Amino acid sequence: MSAESRPATQKFAAVVLAADRTSKDPITQHTGAACKAFAPVDGVPMIIRVLDTLKACDLISTVILCGPPESLHDRCPELKQRIASGQVIWLPNLDSPSRSADRGLNHIPLDTPVLLTTADHALLTPGIVSSFLQNTLAMQCDAAVGAVSGQSIADAFPGCKRTIIRLRDGGFRGCNLYAFNPQGRALVGFWQQAEDLRKRPWRLIGQVLGFKAVLLYVFGLLTSQQALAAVSEKSGVNIQLVMLDDPRAGIDVDKVEDLMLAEAILSRKAGSESSTDPS
Repeated sequence: MSAESRPATQKFAAVVLAADRTSKDPITQHTGAACKAFAPVDGVPMIIRVLDTLKACDLISTVILCGPPESLHDRCPELKQRIASGQVIWLPNLDSPSRSADRGLNHIPLDTPVLLTTADHALLTPGIVSSFLQNTLAMQCDAAVGAVSGQSIADAFPGCKRTIIRLRDGGFRGCNLYAFNPQGRALVGFWQQAEDLRKRPWRLIGQVLGFKAVLLYVFGLLTSQQALAAVSEKSGVNIQLVMLDDPRAGIDVDKVEDLMLAEAILSRKAGSESSTDPS
């Protein structure tokens, strides 16, 4: 996704997936929120945190929100106001994340690059988004996937339990940050195929990686570049990994423990800022 392939001033449209994936979401049950996206994190609904971050990022021009259902919007007046004012374009979510993402992409001009993220990314910052997008623009690829090293999360947040993909060249944690150019959008269709096979795991593995890559993984020989090359070959989309320095990029809010960690990080940051305020 080379910066030379588009005007330097061209910006990204952001698609935010904000629908609940289950009726028994642990965050919704713990907080009593109408849906997961409305759950407060340090007093602010996490969807508002994500929207504030995107609004503050100079590389984002448009924000499209897929979900939550319109019937719930009264439960988050600030979101309802942003939708009514046109700051955010709202679309009904479909029955899976990939289909919701595809609906969002269909509302964006084909020549506009796209950032895809999720409403539960409560620790997302403008700096993280800018770093990801700037790195993406500098790469020769159709799609980019954000990640942080498992070691950076362990160092920054001791005791934090995260799902880490362990490969020959290190442990990796995804960041729910994806970028696409027009050719890269085909990856969402590939994602749909993978979702359709989720109840048939061996077919899913063969579809996504191919069994050569799986064998390398089983024997501890698969590298991140080999894994991406395998997915690129299967999908027909040139995919690259963007490693981010900020470990907060790898923290989303899926469990009550995640919520507690996110609030502790935000409280620590607020305390640090107040201690350096000369007033």
